[in-house]
Formats: sequence, structure tokens, C-alpha cells
Amino acid sequence: MTSFTRFFPGKKTEETPSRIDSSASHGREEIVRTCCPAHNCGGRCLLVLRVKDGVITGISADDRPGDTLADPRRRACSRGLSYRRRYYHPDRLKYPLKRTGKRGAGQFERISWTEALDTIADAFKRIKRQYGSSAMFVPYGTGSYSQINGSQAAERLLNLFGGRLNAYNSYSWACISKATPYVYGTAITGNQRQDWLNTRYILMWGWNPAEMRDGTNSDFFIRKARENGARVVCIDPRMTMSAVGLADEWIPIRPGTDVAMMSAMAYVMIREKLYDAAFVEKYCVGFDSSQMPEGASGAESYRDYILGTRDGVPKTPEWAESITTVPRATIERIAREYALSKPAILYQGYGMQRRAYGEQPVIGGCVLAAITGNVGIPGGWASGVGLQAPDGGAIWKMLPQGDNPVKASIPTFLWTEAVLRGTEMGPKEGVVGVNQLDNNIKLIYAVASNILINQHSNINRSAKILSDESLVEFIVVQDQFMTSSGLYADIVLPACMQFETWGLQDGWKYSDELILARKILEPPYETKSDYRICAELAEKLGFGEAYTQGRDEKQWVAWMIEEYRKKRFPDLPSLEESERSNEGIYTKPVEHPAVAFDAFRKNPVENPLATPSGKIEIFSKQLYDMQNPEEIPPVPKYIQEWESPFGKEAEKFPLQAMGHHVMGKVHSTHDNVDWLGEAFPQKVFMNPIDAEARNISDGDRVKVYNERGIIIIECQLTLRIMPGVVNIPEGSWWNPDKDGIDRGGSINVLTSERWSPLAFGNTQHTIMVQVEKA
Repeated sequence: MTSFTRFFPGKKTEETPSRIDSSASHGREEIVRTCCPAHNCGGRCLLVLRVKDGVITGISADDRPGDTLADPRRRACSRGLSYRRRYYHPDRLKYPLKRTGKRGAGQFERISWTEALDTIADAFKRIKRQYGSSAMFVPYGTGSYSQINGSQAAERLLNLFGGRLNAYNSYSWACISKATPYVYGTAITGNQRQDWLNTRYILMWGWNPAEMRDGTNSDFFIRKARENGARVVCIDPRMTMSAVGLADEWIPIRPGTDVAMMSAMAYVMIREKLYDAAFVEKYCVGFDSSQMPEGASGAESYRDYILGTRDGVPKTPEWAESITTVPRATIERIAREYALSKPAILYQGYGMQRRAYGEQPVIGGCVLAAITGNVGIPGGWASGVGLQAPDGGAIWKMLPQGDNPVKASIPTFLWTEAVLRGTEMGPKEGVVGVNQLDNNIKLIYAVASNILINQHSNINRSAKILSDESLVEFIVVQDQFMTSSGLYADIVLPACMQFETWGLQDGWKYSDELILARKILEPPYETKSDYRICAELAEKLGFGEAYTQGRDEKQWVAWMIEEYRKKRFPDLPSLEESERSNEGIYTKPVEHPAVAFDAFRKNPVENPLATPSGKIEIFSKQLYDMQNPEEIPPVPKYIQEWESPFGKEAEKFPLQAMGHHVMGKVHSTHDNVDWLGEAFPQKVFMNPIDAEARNISDGDRVKVYNERGIIIIECQLTLRIMPGVVNIPEGSWWNPDKDGIDRGGSINVLTSERWSPLAFGNTQHTIMVQVEKA
């Protein structure tokens, strides 16, 4: 079985990736500025590489002169600075591989590229001929975001081949991106970050930018806001790196109960008349019975829900304390601070929307921002997904995808359902474009993706599905290492790394920059770029010229730069100019930060929102018309999760588990990097109160389990997590023993495949477990 070694050899071997470039000067160290390889960490950073005799000898962070608020340096974190350990790792995939044993057994043999491409091309043709293009699928994959490589290269390939089953939404933002527009009519709800210095108060609600990034330098801007007098409060079950390094106060809260606290804060604001009544009257609908939309005049308003007019349960701080564990007095104080400290920011993290009913805290946060009048003003924040004003920021996909003749699209999280029962799926499973799927998924082409096993929920279930060759008949995995997903592939293709090909990086969710990913080294062994592999497959399938349009990776970069000049950055230097300068990055300083909804705030009649009413919809008639008030209410409500400390399941599995984004990994990428593993070892973190009840000591090996699976892992006791909750950082590689017990510490052994009701998004943070000594 392919090993999951985490150790790095101390010496360069004969096969160490080397530079083959006529511009290299023998014996002289070169300085090359490039982007940190994009693995969806949430940041976009500049790396400075030192290269000598074809070897990367060192990596440092952005060294450009000047470091202003308008244009701060894009500083890399430990993941980027340690990248040599990943780049020179001995377990890099080197050659195409063909499976020789059962799926998952890790038994492969080396084959030639000719055999690999012929085998794949034949499978593509057979599946298309036998089932049709809608049986072919490219799963969600974020292992490469360089505009040319990654899953988009495969999507372009299949679109030109006749199409593929589409997927929409993401594992990251399913609920927050779906729910936000129901309130505001758009996902562009965020001010540019330089405006954060104008705020007086920041609620970091489940948000951990110091560790998961959420835009390079977000933590920097929070520090600057704090230096400028802003008070920062972190609400989170864990005392995160952000709570420690950025906040004035940490308030632990029981996972999945955020809307209960939000509702109790609204109760205080309404009872004490702290909400912005004038703003609500002018800019909002659905706050109370006097402003209900047409067709819902007798429905429960937001005020009705908060005061308990219909259900007889006022959403008081006392009520919320029993649910959230946050003391009543703390809820009252935070409500007053947020309401009275205008302008204020309530910034929602993404973990709390990857839960059962994850749409509710999104809408709840938006409503708190609205009723306090913090929308459309400098220093305020509308909450929600918060794409950057004025235009939403980054262009996520620049490589032309071509038209996909297959119009059916599924929620990306429901791909296992489409494998098992695709032809039964329709709108109630989130299918759009058609009334019902005409195929089950029969072929998977996974590029830069570990979603087949490691990053999807309920790993044991996924492994069982993929092991059955009568379900998915052909699987291709294209990656840089033998991942957990790769073990279930029929063909494994070795992709080169970012330093070995060309690409571009846009500024992710925030920032105005474009980073040039220069080709610095030649692809080693027999590795190729994702684009090159797809281009060669296109040639085998008879449309090579249509795929490449006569361009290699560098020529596509030149073409994309010209497109960026038209769409975002008119002053962007050409590729030739960028190469000569070796600056590696183009930035557009933000001297006058944009404020989302400023025009609406100034004149809501002339600048209405894209909602049905043209106003902020505290009550959504669209949600009301879905007629599912128990799961999709028209106003934000606390709904007890289907796995909860208050449910019958807690008798057997009494602890909530969560899996945060840890500094040592980007999802499952970097898990085999020894430096990062030493700095951020994979453990289960537990409060001493819970440990004492189980006779567990610090450093013990423990069994974490529920009805879906078992993990054996080391336990670390800490006061930085609230009682009743354990934390297993996400992304660790699944490594089952002969009994199926995971020894790698992958939290997705324990997670559920159940999806949220409105966005059909993943709910992988809703988990109940038990822990005992191993």
C-alpha cells in the first residue's frame, strides 16, 4: 500500500526536481518572486524564492518596499514558508499508475503516459456511448487555483467532449452564499477592508482569520482597527488564534446555537429600544406587522418571533443561556455594546454555516446588522458572505469553460447521492436545469481534489460506495501525492506543482491584486501540468486544437492578463513587462475604501436592492412561499440540530465534535509536511472537565467514535475549548487499520452526509461523539 510518510529526507536525491532553464546562472543564486501555490487557504500571498543550481534553497515572504494600509505586503504564513518540504517530498507522484488490486487496497503498477491516456480516452468514449455525457462528473476540487490548472481544466475538457453533470455551490460557502441574497439581493455585502479602521466595534462571530486566513492580511486590518480604538469580541466554542491574538474578549458558545444568542440580542434591543427604528422603517421589510410584504400580511414577523407573540416563547437572554451556555448578563451586555457602538461590524465565520440549518445564522447575522443600522455606512458591515464592494472582488475562473450541453446540475455536496440514485433525484434534492436526472454518475475525473474520500463526509460510507465498481465504473484521480481519494482510482495521473508551470492568482475574496505564478523549475520525473494532461487527452479524443486554441500555459497567461486589463485592472503590466520587473505582483492601492450599499443608503428609491421589495428583507416572502417553516422559516430562527446535546442521541454520544481549519494544513493539503506536523500535531482537544469524567489524562491515546466510525488519536487537554465540545482539526489523511479504525485522525470518519434544507450544503460540523481511553 502506498505509504503516507510524513518525513523528509535530509539530502537531495538524483531524482530531486531540478531546474532546466537556459536563464539559470550556474553557481549564482537567483531571486524569483512568485505566488504561494494556491490550495484554497483563503489567502493570496507573494513568495520570494532563492534558487541556486536548479534547487530552491530558501523561501521568504513579500519583501517589497513600503507597507501601507492602502497597499500592505501580502505576507505568507507557515504553510507557504515551509513549501520546500512539500515540494521536495519523496512521496510525490512521479509516473502514471494503473490499479491492479481492489479499489482502496493501494495496489498499483507504473504505466506509460500513452497507456494511461489511451485507457482514459477509451473509458470516456465508452461511458458517453453507453450512458450519455450526463453520467460523467468532475467533483469539487480546490487543490489548485492558478486560473489554468486545477479542476477547471478538466471541466473545460468534458464540456468540449459533449458535456458533464454540472455541480453548483461549494463545500466552503454553501449556506452563506445561498442565504445572503435572500436578505440583500446580492452576495456583495462587504466593505473593503481598509474601511475596518473606521469601526468602533467588531464581533468576530465564529471567525478565525489569523489561522484560516479569509483574505491575506485580514488579521492585520483587525489589529489596525483595534489600534485605532475598536473593541474586538470573539464568539467561538474555541479560544482560537484569533481570539488570543486579535480580540479583547472571548465568549465561548455551544456549537449550533448561534441563532439563539442572536435572537436574544435582538430581544434586548427591542425591549430597550436600542435598535435603529428609523433605519428599519425606511430600508427594511418584515420587522413587524406594519411592514409585511403583500401576500404575507398575517404571517409571523421578526418582532413576533423574538417576543414570542405566536409561539409563546420570548427569546430572552435567560432562554438563550440555557441553550448556548452564554450567561444572560453577557448576552445583554454584548447586545448593548453592538447596538450602541455604531459603526460596528458583525463578521460571520463559515464554520457555523456548515451545520444543520446553517442558513439560519447567516440570515440572523444579516438581520442584526440591519436592525442596528450598520448597513451602507463607513465602519459598518452588512454581514452575510461579504464579497467585496464594489464589484465582488476576484474573478474565480478565467479559463474559458466552453458551453456545457448538459443542463442538469446538482448541489456539489450531493455527488454520492447522484452515484447511488441519480435517476431518482429532482428539485427536492436540489437538482436544477432539469426536472429529474437521467443518469447516475458512472465516471469521475477528480483533479486537484481529495473530495472522493478524505474531505467528504462519512468516509466509511464513501469508501463503500467507491469500492463497488458497478456504481462508478471508472475513476481518474490527478494529483501530486497518493491521497486517500487516489487509492480508489483506476488510473492515477501525476500532476506537477505550481513552481513548474505558469498561472495567475486573483485576490480571492478580498484585495485588488494579481500575482504571477511564474514557471521556475521544469516538471520532474514524468509529471505534467493539469492543463497539459487535459490538452493531451483532448488530442486523443479528437479536439486538441479546440481545447488549446493554439496556446500553451504561458500563452494563456498572456491572454488572461489582457482580459484582466479589460475587466479589472486597466493599468496591469503585460506578461513581458512583469517578467522583466520580477516584482511578481500587481496591486491596486485602496485609498478610498468602497462601502457596500452606500448608494442604497443614500437613496433607496433610486438605488433599490435586487430583492423582490427593493429593500432589506428581514422577512423573506421568497422563503415564506416555500411553505417549509419548520426548516426554512421566513425570518431567522433557532432550530435544534438533528444531532444535538438536547437530543436522544446525546445519551450515547454526549460530546459535540468540531473540526476547525488549522494553520498546519489547507484542508488535506500539507498533511504530509513534517515541519507543519511538528508545529501543529494532529490531536483531539478536550476540556479537562470532560477528561476527568472519563479518566483521561493529557497525552493519552483515546477512541473518538459514533455510529459512523472510530478514530484513535492522541488527546490534549486544554482550557481553550468549552466543556461538552471536542475539536479534531480537519484535513488529516484517513489511514484505516485492518479493522477499519482510522489511525490518521480524519474527522470525516465521524461526519454525516446529511445536507442543509435550503442550500443543500454540507453540514459536516454537526457531529455528536463519545470519547474514551483507547
